[in-house]
Amino acid sequence: MKFSKLLAATTAIAAVSLAGAASAEGMKIGITQNNVGVDSYQTTYEKAFIEAADANSDVEAVVLDAGGDVARQIAQIQDLIQQKVDAIIIWPTNGKAVVPAVRKAQQAGIPVIITNSNIAAEGMEFIAAFSGPDNITQGARSAELMCEALSNKGEVVQISGQPGYTTAIERQKGFEDRLAEACPDVKIIETQPGDWNREKSQRVMEAFLTKYDNIDGVYAGDDNMGVGGLNAAKAAGRTGIAFIGATNFAVGYEAMGRGEYYGSIYQSPVDDAKAALQTAIDVLGGKEVPKLNYFDTPKITQKNMNEFTKPVF
Repeated sequence: MKFSKLLAATTAIAAVSLAGAASAEGMKIGITQNNVGVDSYQTTYEKAFIEAADANSDVEAVVLDAGGDVARQIAQIQDLIQQKVDAIIIWPTNGKAVVPAVRKAQQAGIPVIITNSNIAAEGMEFIAAFSGPDNITQGARSAELMCEALSNKGEVVQISGQPGYTTAIERQKGFEDRLAEACPDVKIIETQPGDWNREKSQRVMEAFLTKYDNIDGVYAGDDNMGVGGLNAAKAAGRTGIAFIGATNFAVGYEAMGRGEYYGSIYQSPVDDAKAALQTAIDVLGGKEVPKLNYFDTPKITQKNMNEFTKPVF
């Protein structure tokens, strides 16, 4: 299927349209993503989504990227409503800020599927379904890995994701709640955002290392940030620190193989993208779809990493 670039006047950014009119039974599905360029997970997700839509002759997809800008994403949702798409998939830049736009889509009779990072609680009544990982569970499982790595005692720092972003909030909450429950003698001494960015996370970790003489563990909202922290520790000659992430990236997998990274949570952006598209198709097909469609995200450490394929992102 041939691709073409569309410029939405309300968004002022390029949109990729899977060309070729949908059949009479076909469906036009729009997606507005969070920030494709910020990390390799989101880049891989977009590629997988386009490939999955391309493979389905009944689907015409309009693929948009908000570039991390809440206002731009709201404008994109409004644009998709004006286009009268059959369904809208949203990877929220901010789970609370998008609620009014999601409500407008619902009022227009367009089902909304939230992908990867959930909408705020007050928006749940306006969506058809959520498709993605259970971020609370991911954070909790990371906490269990930290307890294991530190034998239930120590001091840790936390590099969280983008402030206000639901995934970051939930992974932090899941980690903190489970850590307090499972190993109360492991204390979080400070938390700073790394914004899903490796370079910024490295700078955050450099500041932690300057401020604290003793750091036993580092929890990061994903391996991209975690490896940024690891790079800072290696540069400073600080050893013996357990690094744990909440989504396994290729760089984390490789560091795990070298024994430099203790563990993470395995999550596939390809599965994530395919699940979102299939959820939209099922909703439009009138199938009964659970409100919360979670896919499993197991723990991964050096002990069991050979059971998992190296991430492609």
